[in-house]
Order: sequence, then structure tokens, then C-alpha cells
Amino acid sequence: MAISNSPESIGTESNSKTVSDPIFSVRRRPNAGSLGADLDSSSTTNSFVTDSLLKDTVYDESLAGKGSVNDRDQLRKADGHVEGVNQPRNAKNAGDNIGNGDVLVKFAYRPSAPAHRRIKESPLSSAAIFKQSHAGLFNLCIVVLVAVNSRLIIENLMKYGLLIRAGFWFSSKSLRDWPLLMCCLTLPVFPLAAFLVEKIAQKKFFSEPVIVFLHIIITTAAVLYPVFVILRYDSAVLFGVALMLFACIVWLKLVSYAHTNFDMRALAKSADKGDPLISSLNGDYSYDVSFKSLAYFMVAPTLCYQLSYPRTMHVRKGWVVRQLIKLVIFTGFMGFIIEQYINPIVQNSQHPLKGNLLYAIERVLKLSLPTLYVWLCMFYCFFHLWLNILAELLCFGDREFYKDWWNAKTVEEYWRMWNMPVHKWMIRHVYFPCLRNGIPKVVAVLIAFLLSAIFHELCIAVPCHIFKLWAFIGIMFQVPLVMFTNYLQDKYRNSMVGNMIFWIIFCILGQPMCVLLYYHDVMNRKVKTQ
Repeated sequence: MAISNSPESIGTESNSKTVSDPIFSVRRRPNAGSLGADLDSSSTTNSFVTDSLLKDTVYDESLAGKGSVNDRDQLRKADGHVEGVNQPRNAKNAGDNIGNGDVLVKFAYRPSAPAHRRIKESPLSSAAIFKQSHAGLFNLCIVVLVAVNSRLIIENLMKYGLLIRAGFWFSSKSLRDWPLLMCCLTLPVFPLAAFLVEKIAQKKFFSEPVIVFLHIIITTAAVLYPVFVILRYDSAVLFGVALMLFACIVWLKLVSYAHTNFDMRALAKSADKGDPLISSLNGDYSYDVSFKSLAYFMVAPTLCYQLSYPRTMHVRKGWVVRQLIKLVIFTGFMGFIIEQYINPIVQNSQHPLKGNLLYAIERVLKLSLPTLYVWLCMFYCFFHLWLNILAELLCFGDREFYKDWWNAKTVEEYWRMWNMPVHKWMIRHVYFPCLRNGIPKVVAVLIAFLLSAIFHELCIAVPCHIFKLWAFIGIMFQVPLVMFTNYLQDKYRNSMVGNMIFWIIFCILGQPMCVLLYYHDVMNRKVKTQ
């Protein structure tokens, strides 16, 4: 038969005809003795070359989306014949496959064979860049990151030496920090008071407005008491931050406890009146005041109170030990970065709002990398290691403490994914209650950010003994950022734009700027005090 002009038809036609050219007369069936010789002599080279050629053709064709269905089917069939050369099932089938494979190899490498058969895109073009793996480039980024940071570590040690000291972590008058410790140990008094109020409400000794008023007094005192103690005693900043974080967690838990019990009392009253809507609700909404439930809730890694939680069957002791070791290692790494990198940079800087603009930008950019490392380590230590350790010890089942916030397309997505306990609390006790009371959605979001800004300011300004509202302004500035990134996402439909803006705002500009502002304000306060 004459050779077809279409290269895809070679070796794939169903009719067994004789090739007129002696070079292509390979349709003979080799016997069992010649099969081994053919495999030894040509399978290593021919099968590799043909297999690579055909698979590369099919792969490129899939990227470009070009070519007819028949062409692709024929290439796949031919590819299956070549695979038969490498792994023959029996001598007869192997002989057929070897014959077809030899035809393909000898045709593909003739001087007249076409080398360009399809419309193909370059791997880095916009049409093909997201259709392939970039694992190699990711590995390159890791290698470059390790190399650059290794140089920075060596340069820092040569310039400053080892700067690890206890002055930053502990006050020079550490014995005077005992009031903060006593305050921390006495905070459980407030959950106990809330439990007694709920017992009174269960017995119906007081009216509902009185019960609400008592809960407001308890929750407010749970925050103001630590604020008074910290401001009264000049203690280490770290101890003050830890106490304020603990006080804010207690406040959030007490609000959830009071609000949930208030709602369950309302549902119980509606059920007593025979409301059909209550019977249609799924879940356990029975009103019960249990000290055991409150005690478990106060130590559980959640901010939302309920009578029961998903539970695991047992505690993995070996797993807990491994996580504790990681927690110690990453906490020490954070301390090393703060002492060795962040402290020298901020000590050699000027106030970002009072000095030279270019100098301030240089300090912020230089500070961005170590603050990013500290922030990522903090997230990993607290949200992954510590909360999972606590959940494992308490057999707490729901361990979705965060989502993939690093892939956030907008600032709104970041705030919904990076801190799931607080997000669930905001949704349950602030956002939806606002909507149920007729408050517009935009106003409800603004109220949620306002509450978050107040507590961020308390956790930073009170331990530092300064109230410049930098943290408050930073959180409230997220509202226009949410609108801006949502607008970009709706307009361009590109997740990369919003994600890059998020990383730039949070890690390159926001956090280094806050560190410089609070550091210089604290130093100025100490100078004025002395």
C-alpha cells in the first residue's frame, strides 16, 4: 500500500496491507525466538523515543485543546501499541505491538516527517500557565528563601552578636507582677457569678430584665477588673498582653453563655405555649443550667456555648507530646526573631510619622519580613498547635479553628477564615441578632468591626499604658478595604489581585507600621516617666 500523507493514520489502520517500500516492510510476525532479540536490540531506544513523542503530542494537544477526536483516539491507540513493546502480555500480542511500534518509530524520524503538527501554547503563556504543575518553581522559591534568610542570619550575627536576653520578656521588677497573676487566678469568679444568675433565672426569682442587667454587670466587670490592675501596676508588657487576652476570652465566653441561655429560655416559653415552630426545629433546645456544661465550656477551645459538643473517643498521648515539642520549638523561634531582628531594627529607627518619609519606608520594608515570620509562627503556635492540644486533651471534636485564609481573594474572606472561633461568635451573637432586629447588613458588619477594633485596642493599648488608637484605626480601616477588594473581585474576577492586596496590606505595610508606632510611643512614655 502507499503511505498516507496523514501522519496520524500510519500504524493505526485496521486493514493489514503490505508496504511497498522495503524499508517499511515490517508487518511480519516474529517468532518466539526473534521476540527476545527484537526486545533487546530495539525496545530500549525505540520504545522510549516513540513513547515520549506520542505522549508529548497528546499532552500538548490537551493543553492547546486542538485537534480532532479521531486524531487523539488514533494517537492513544498508537500509544497503547508502544506500551505493548515495553510490557508484552504474550508472544503473539507482543509481535503485533512491536510491528506497529517499529512502523511509528521509523516514520516519525524520517527526514520528511513533519515536526510541527499542532497549534501549541508556550508553557508560561496566559492560556497554558494554569494548566500545568509549578512544583519546580515552588521548590526554587523555597531554595532561594532559605539561601537569602541564611545570609541574613549570618550577617545579623556578625553585626550584633547573640542578643537573646530576658529583659524584653520579663520585667526587671518581676516580683511586682504578682498582682497580674492574682488577677488572672481570680477571673473564674465571674463565670461562677454568671452560673448563679442563671440558677436564679431558672427558679424565676427575678424578671428577665433584671437577669439581663446582672449579666451586663458581670461581663463588664470581667473586662474592667484586669484593665484596672494593669494600669495600676507597672508590669512587663508581655504579662499585660497575656492577661488582657485571657480577660477578653472570658468576656466573649460569658456573653455567649448569657445570650444562649436567654434564647433557650425564650424557646422553652414558646414550647410551653404550644408554638408549632419550636417542634419543627432540629436540635436540642431544652433549657438546662448545668455547672458541668459551663465548666467544660470555659476551658474548651470555643467561644460559643452549647449544652453538648462533638466529642472524640480517646486522647492520643503520643500526638499531644509531639505537638507540645513543636510548640516549644516555634515559641523559641519567635523569641529569637524578636530579640535578634525586630528589636535592633526598631531601636535604630525614628517615629514613622515624624521623621524622613523615605527613611520610614525603608524601616517598614526592612521590618516587614521578621514581623511576617513572627505573625505566621504566632498563628501556627496558637491556632494550630495550642488549640489542637487543648481539643485533644478535652476530646473536643470540632477542630476547625481556621480555614485556608492564605488563599483569601478579598479582605472580607480573610476575616471570615483566619479566626474561626471569633468568626462563629460574631455570626451567632452580633451579626444575625442585628439582622433579626431589622438592622441593615452594612451596619451589622460595621458593628462587628467596631467591636473587634475596641478589643484589639484594649489588648495592645492597656499593657503599653498608651491610648493612641493605632490598633483601633487599623481595624476600622478594614471596612473600606473590604469594600475595595470586593469591588476588584467583582470587576476583574481574578483571585490573584485581591490576594496580593491582602498580603501587601497585612504583612508589608500594616504590621510593621503598628510595631514602629507602638514602640516609639512606649519609649517616649518611659522617657517622660523617668
